[in-house]
Amino acid sequence: MMKIYGDEISGNCLKVKYTADFLGLAYQWVPVDVVKGETRTPEFLSMSRMGQVPLVELGEDRYLAQSNAIVRYLAKGSALIPTDPFVEAKADELMFWEQYSHEPYVAVCRFQMLYLKRPKEEREEMRVARGEAALDFMEQTIEGREWFAGDRFSIADIALLPYTRFAEQGGFDLSSRPHVGSWISRCEKTLGLSPVN
Repeated sequence: MMKIYGDEISGNCLKVKYTADFLGLAYQWVPVDVVKGETRTPEFLSMSRMGQVPLVELGEDRYLAQSNAIVRYLAKGSALIPTDPFVEAKADELMFWEQYSHEPYVAVCRFQMLYLKRPKEEREEMRVARGEAALDFMEQTIEGREWFAGDRFSIADIALLPYTRFAEQGGFDLSSRPHVGSWISRCEKTLGLSPVN
């Protein structure tokens, strides 16, 4: 059975969990506490020298790291991959954008506030500005649409969902972005998730 090594505080790990659950894949979730340094142990590093979660074990000596690579691998051949090659490429475009222009800002602000217990006022100004810009980009992009790539729920939505869904834990105001809020609700319904309190 596939094993997913992950920390449920991590949006990157939640992407993999959401994908596996949506597709009904059998897996064993192996909790890994990043804050306690459990990705830096010799045992973990023997599976992946990257020393990061998520990590999936697919069989003997078959490990795959990096959330979006894992999501793409698990979703191959499923309805989560757009059938039109151009729309598929647009989904990839958004997944690359998420890792470069969204996650380093929105997710890091959340980590600093939620797990390091820093007040909102102590967030790094550059990360806040870029996080706000990322959320504004999403608001403008999703306006008049239901999903981010094509006309159905896809890997692009899964990649963008976790850190956006929890953005308010990083001091970002989602109430001022109603189109993003509606999209989050659609994703939660599709995945069977309870709304974030």
